[in-house]
Amino acid sequence: MNLTQPPQPNIQLAKRTDYRESYSNSVQVRVNLWDFFLMFGIVEQTAPDQVSIENFQGIYLSPQQAKALMNVLQQNVSQYESTFGEIKLEPQNPDSTIQ
Repeated sequence: MNLTQPPQPNIQLAKRTDYRESYSNSVQVRVNLWDFFLMFGIVEQTAPDQVSIENFQGIYLSPQQAKALMNVLQQNVSQYESTFGEIKLEPQNPDSTIQ
């Protein structure tokens, strides 16, 4: 029995006219049976005891696409850390004050 893999599809990437790129330093995740919801925003600390998050985009993903995203992010984080060093999650300068 000859098991051959089907040819890989030719993938064409395109950007829609409403395509936008943004920066986010906050992502919140909600999960239910059917999907994952990622809400992206900007965190701003206006005082030592005051933080605001302005959410600007929400994206729904299927559970399969969420798992694929997790795998791609893990591969890229590992590559990044191999090149630039470990990414630390704690604040870089916890003694700094906001002026």
